Amino acid sequence: MSYAVIQTGGKQYKVSAGEIIKIEKLPDSNPDTNIEFKEILAYGDDKNIELGDPTVNGAKVEAELLKNSKERTVLIFKKRRRKNSRRKNGHRQQFSLIRINKIFSKDGKVLSEAEKMKKKEIAVKEAKKEKIEASK
Repeated sequence: MSYAVIQTGGKQYKVSAGEIIKIEKLPDSNPDTNIEFKEILAYGDDKNIELGDPTVNGAKVEAELLKNSKERTVLIFKKRRRKNSRRKNGHRQQFSLIRINKIFSKDGKVLSEAEKMKKKEIAVKEAKKEKIEASK
């Protein structure tokens, strides 16, 4: 099973074809569009691996943007005792949900490709994943 290590939003993600991941929100992106990640730090499979220095030139990962949304609210509450001083603040981090379609090697050969999925199947898997994350 092939995988790649991509860098986006200041973070690194180990991805494989067909995987649905949550990343930092991509600017100026609409749902149902294809995205290319060119910052590939490494790729390979169980037998061999190709490492970049710092990135692998020519390698890329194609993904499909499923949706842009916001996380649940994180409350920040600060209180100083005996001073009648308190401050309450909230934050909702934006994210993009993407599905990895293809992983290309540095010479342009397709290493792995996700099978085609119907939109209904994607929505069901997405709902299950959000339900699991919400329970954490």
